[in-house]
Amino acid sequence: MRYIDSFKFPGVENEEQFVNYIRRTCYTSFYPFGVFAENELRELSFSEITILYGNNGSGKSTALNLMAEKMKAERDTLFNRSSFFGDYIGMCDFEMTYEGRPEEIRMITSDDVFDFMLNLRALNDGVDRKREQAFDEWIENKHSKFQMKSLDDYEQLKKVVDARSKTQSKYVRDTIGNNIIEHSNGESALQYFSDKIKDNGLYLLDEPENSLSPQRQLELLEFIQNSARFFGCQFIIATHSPFLLALKGALIYDLDERPVDIKKWTELEGVRTYFEFFEKHKNEF
Repeated sequence: MRYIDSFKFPGVENEEQFVNYIRRTCYTSFYPFGVFAENELRELSFSEITILYGNNGSGKSTALNLMAEKMKAERDTLFNRSSFFGDYIGMCDFEMTYEGRPEEIRMITSDDVFDFMLNLRALNDGVDRKREQAFDEWIENKHSKFQMKSLDDYEQLKKVVDARSKTQSKYVRDTIGNNIIEHSNGESALQYFSDKIKDNGLYLLDEPENSLSPQRQLELLEFIQNSARFFGCQFIIATHSPFLLALKGALIYDLDERPVDIKKWTELEGVRTYFEFFEKHKNEF
């Protein structure tokens, strides 16, 4: 499914006109003006899965943020806007297709995933502490010689009766509720993607591989492919992961080229570097 058909950037002439006008002020940086001037990026057209490839500083994350802001995408983590970000967005434009409207437009960054994992870990740490407290409480109440003397002791009496009538694990589960399942970082990251990516949505993913091992990246690859093929999703992804670059049918823009060029994933410099390294060491496998 394709929801967005193309996204237009201001172009060199419009950028220069704006920057020349604003040079009379005290500003020394005009970001994001000038980011795409060298590679002459004027317009991107999209497929069901579109990938922006490039080294750090190529502008792939900037392009995603511009699209997300222009389309008013949902996002969990805010990003640092420059003084001229709004001016630049006002000069951009996009066209939606006639295939339908997405039920959701969402930007997902590596910061979102990291924050989710940190919050989950903190939650699990809290549960662990409560669990230890409940263990101690069960032992104390199980062997207590408590005698009720007034109605003020009723709540403590209930705890003693609970401890004597239940196993330790049953007492702990009932005391703190269902335990939060502890995940590895990779499992937590994949859980975040599966929770956030719904049917019939348009999703912009900024370097989603950052928190994933190669095996987990392959699992994410399969999830993205299935979401696009069977569940009506469209993806625009900024990445330099060779695993995600291998997404079937992906339209790949190489932002390191001057001008920006469309390439096969096997033609990209980063992928070729991996290939040549393993080819050199193939006899060691």
